[in-house]
Amino acid sequence: MGNLPTRIALVYDRVNQWGGAERVLLALHELFPQAPLYTSVYDPDKASWARVLPAVIPSFLQKLPVVRKHHEFIPFLTPLAFESFNFDEYEAVISVASADAKSIITKPRTFHLCYCLTPTRYLYSHHQEYKHELGPLLEYISRPVFRYLRTWDQIASRRPDAYVAISRTVQKRISDYYHQDSPVVYPPVDVKAFSSPSAIQSSLPSDYFLWVGRFVSYKHPEVVIRAFNQTGLPLVMVGSGRLNWGRGSLESNLKEIAGPNITFKGHIHQNELIYLYQHCGAFVFFHDEDFGITPVEAMAAGRPVIALNRGGVTETVIPGKTGVLIETDSVNALARAVKDFQSGRFKPEIIKTHAQKFSVERFKEEFAKVFTDRLTEYQNSI
Repeated sequence: MGNLPTRIALVYDRVNQWGGAERVLLALHELFPQAPLYTSVYDPDKASWARVLPAVIPSFLQKLPVVRKHHEFIPFLTPLAFESFNFDEYEAVISVASADAKSIITKPRTFHLCYCLTPTRYLYSHHQEYKHELGPLLEYISRPVFRYLRTWDQIASRRPDAYVAISRTVQKRISDYYHQDSPVVYPPVDVKAFSSPSAIQSSLPSDYFLWVGRFVSYKHPEVVIRAFNQTGLPLVMVGSGRLNWGRGSLESNLKEIAGPNITFKGHIHQNELIYLYQHCGAFVFFHDEDFGITPVEAMAAGRPVIALNRGGVTETVIPGKTGVLIETDSVNALARAVKDFQSGRFKPEIIKTHAQKFSVERFKEEFAKVFTDRLTEYQNSI
């Protein structure tokens, strides 16, 4: 992959969970093993994956214990946290951002590339959904905060010297909201792990459908549950939730409305997750996502995907070959698609082969090339 510079730093919004962005950081660590990771807050109990990094350097917000687990309480302080870091010793900085990490300040001799997961969701593409989640009173109170954050975010969006988008969906958002160009490098998916045989056994019914994710409103788990309540077909849901802005836990609310045909598995070991992917009739993904790693994991396991025809999944699922895309985001539309679905129409080997296009090795090769090209362009311009 060429001679990559060694004086590199990584920056990420917060290190207190595990998900798609964290997989990106581990792949970047393989490319830049000496690079420390700067972040707003670090919770080592919830981010054990970060222990492989040479250093995790949190901001002054780390001194506020409650913030490590509930960063959403102080969105107005997070910009200051990233602006407080000094990157003078580095040749380049790579921020991985869906919020504030892009706001770091670098001097002209330090190149800043932002691998953009999406322009901040609650300020732009999903602003209406977040307003609904807050409720009328909290939404009214928070209006000045949203105005301040959007103004600040527009200023911060000019700080990276180059952008790279995780999908064409995000590429368009970067253009629309930040007025910046960005090549696309799809994020890494551990396709080898999900295509390897699993030794786990299960007593689940045959031909069950599978849903995997966090129980948050924008992923529309309630729509999925109501659709399967209609069909009576077996659904397995993997994941957990969080408190829903003073209205209780979304997860507990979902369990109350779910029929007996729906099984909740909570957090499970990866070996069991691999088994569930490999033995499901189809994987269900019914929301607009920036990229969507879980559908690719399902395809790596050879299983077809039933998805809403929006967002990043439109770039990963091939209708008729690796899954089905649904035009309408309603309970009835999903219920019909599930009832009409015939898994025998899809060939697992074709699906697995398609998923290889999103491997970790492919990501590292493409990212290294884009990074070195943009770094060279920048250095020649100063």
